[in-house]
Amino acid sequence: MRVVFFQRKPRPNKNFSLEILFDQIRENLSKDINWKIEIAKYYSNGFFKRVYIAIEAIFKQGDVNHVTGDIGFVAIFLKKRKTILTILDTGVLNQSSLITRKIIQLFWVQLPVKRVAYVTTISNASKKELLKYVNVDEKKVRVMYIPVAKGMEFSLKTFNTATPVILQIGTKKNKNLIRLAQALNGISCKLEIVGELNQEQLLALADSKIDFNNAVNISNEELKEKYQQADMLAFVSTYEGFGMPIVEAQLIGRPVITSNLLSMPEVAGDGAVLVNPYNIEDIRNGILKIINDKEYREQLVSNGRINAERFLAKKIANQYTDLYQEVYISNH
Repeated sequence: MRVVFFQRKPRPNKNFSLEILFDQIRENLSKDINWKIEIAKYYSNGFFKRVYIAIEAIFKQGDVNHVTGDIGFVAIFLKKRKTILTILDTGVLNQSSLITRKIIQLFWVQLPVKRVAYVTTISNASKKELLKYVNVDEKKVRVMYIPVAKGMEFSLKTFNTATPVILQIGTKKNKNLIRLAQALNGISCKLEIVGELNQEQLLALADSKIDFNNAVNISNEELKEKYQQADMLAFVSTYEGFGMPIVEAQLIGRPVITSNLLSMPEVAGDGAVLVNPYNIEDIRNGILKIINDKEYREQLVSNGRINAERFLAKKIANQYTDLYQEVYISNH
C-alpha cells in the first residue's frame, strides 16, 4: 500500500508541530505501508500559488492520500474514496475577519470535508466543533489523538512547597496568562513562561508582583528540561483543540492544573485539577490545592502517568495504520 502525505511548504523560523506529529506517526506505521511525503512547491499564499499546489497534487496521488497542515483545500481535487484529511481544530474560524472566515470555512473546511473519505481530528471536542461548520455523517470524522513527543519520560522531583516553579507553555491570548498572573498574586512561586510576552502581559505580571523567567524559541530538549525543573504545569487556556503540554507534563510526572472546557478535560483524564479559566479565584484555589495537599498532588501525578500512555506514538500509529488499510481495502 502506498500512502502519500501532502504537506505545506515550511516557512523559515517557524515551528511546525503538525509535521513533527506525523514524523512520529510515520516512524511507527506498519512495515506494509510504503509512505511518501509530498511537500508543496510554494507557501500557501495567494490564489494562483494555491491553484498550482492543488493541480500538482492531482498527479502525485497514491493508493491512499493524506492531506495535512494548512493546505486542506488540496483535498477538493483528489480522489474522494482514497483521501483522508486532517483538521486539528477550528480555532482559525473563531479568530479571523468575517470575509476571511467565510473563505476559510468554505475552502479549508466545508468543501474538503465533503470531498474526502474520512476526516481525522485530535479530540472529541474538536470533532464536535467541526461538525458545527459542515453537515456530514459524524462517522466520517475519526478522532485520532496526538502522540506525545519522543524523549518525554518520567523524572523524579521533590515538590517545592515553599516556592514551587510553575510552568506556563504558550503566550497567545487563549493561553490566559494574564488571569493566571492575577491568580498567583500573593502566592510564593516562580513562574516559568515559554513564549514571547507582549506589553499587556508584562504589565499584568508586574502588577501582580510575579517572579518570573521567560524563554522563547527553545528546542524540544530545552522544553523537556523546563518540565523537569518545574513543580507543576499551569495550562488554564480558554481555547484548545487538544492541549499537548498536559500530556507532556503528565509523562514527566508533574501535577497539572487545566481548564474544565473543550478538549482539556478529555485529554487530562483524572490527572489534573480542572478549573474555570475565566474565574481567577477558581484558578487560584486549584493551584493552592496542588501546593498544600500532598496526597492529592501525588494522586494527580499517578493518574497522569497512567493517562499519558493513551498518547504514545505507537498506539496512535496503529490507529492510522488501521484507517489506511480500511481506505485501501474499500478501493480494491
